[in-house]
Amino acid sequence: MAFKGNAVDSKTVLFNLLLCLLIFYSLFYMIGSVCFGAFRLNHFDGLIPFDFKTEPADSNSKYLVNLLSLELTYFCSGLFFAAVVKKQVWDYALTVTLLHIIITSLGSGLFLMICNGQLISYFMCQNDESYVTFSLY
Repeated sequence: MAFKGNAVDSKTVLFNLLLCLLIFYSLFYMIGSVCFGAFRLNHFDGLIPFDFKTEPADSNSKYLVNLLSLELTYFCSGLFFAAVVKKQVWDYALTVTLLHIIITSLGSGLFLMICNGQLISYFMCQNDESYVTFSLY
């Protein structure tokens, strides 16, 4: 039994993914600003999707706003993704979530680990003949 489906070109998938990312973060900021107003917080934090310093506690209003904003964003994003991509919403939702996790938590750490490790390796192995460098042959 063969799989029958319509193949979608890469440009369409990339465009839809970028559109879904734009929808996700736009909704995040819009919902976050409404929640900040509803909780009567003094200052809207522009780093709301990337806030790791807020202490998780039920009594902390900023934490509750961040959590509520995230949950409402995921709920509303699914509705908008369905309007944009029409099919395979799960695929775009999973990809946007993974990209969000990579950007917010793993991205900076991974970048630092790669750069620092490569620099140390380069300086330690400069005289080693078997060390491969990034050069054009």
